[in-house]
Amino acid sequence: MNSGLGTFLHAALGTARDVLPIVAVLLAFQLLVLRRPVPNPRRVALGLVYVLAGLTLFLDGLEEALFPLGRLMAEQLTAPSFIGVVDDAVHWQDYAWVYAFGAAIGFATTIAEPALLAVAVKAEQVSGGTITSSGLRIAVALGVAIGIALGTFRIVTGTPLHWYIIAGYVVVVLQTTRAPREIVPLAYDSGGVTTSTVTVPLVAALGLGLAGTIPGRSQLIDGFGLIAFASLFPMMTVMGYAQLGEIRARRKRRRRVGED
Repeated sequence: MNSGLGTFLHAALGTARDVLPIVAVLLAFQLLVLRRPVPNPRRVALGLVYVLAGLTLFLDGLEEALFPLGRLMAEQLTAPSFIGVVDDAVHWQDYAWVYAFGAAIGFATTIAEPALLAVAVKAEQVSGGTITSSGLRIAVALGVAIGIALGTFRIVTGTPLHWYIIAGYVVVVLQTTRAPREIVPLAYDSGGVTTSTVTVPLVAALGLGLAGTIPGRSQLIDGFGLIAFASLFPMMTVMGYAQLGEIRARRKRRRRVGED
């Protein structure tokens, strides 16, 4: 009990230390630059308390439950006894469950990502409903799922990371020239918001666990890089989501013209 309370207090202090610079900057600009008092100071103070309490509980819960479970699952799925590896030979087909787990954990953590939820809600409000919050979140989550699955495949096969990243950004550039203009900035932002509180620790644990288990892999060289995949592929899927929406809209217009 005391250990749990001490962990919670330590997380609370860390959260307060991280949030304090943000509060200081906002207050400094409000009081020194704008030279206006803070509106509704009691409500702002109460909201700040809610933010600190919520972030502390959230981070403490992740540290106590999700992170250890993610590391354990990664270690078990990559254990030679589970995949049936009897020698040092590595065959990418033997790690099918690892790819499936990577895709599933990438999708699930992205759907639960608070940063993505905030961006999706704002995007729906600004677009007047043409971009739905659920559609954007699913598109981003699918991109992360594909990226993590491909990233785990890269670790298993030992192929160079830059091959995938260069090829991926070539696709992104080509998509940018064809995607609707209003979706491109949102797609680029969607790639960034995936690398936040929930996704990064679990994805990093998966990559390090996989590289540490497969013979001949280096945790430093091969264990990292999954987060880059989690940032890259959502840009593709969000622009692809918009492009598919345009294609469906064109088909509907053609059908209406044909009926008329």
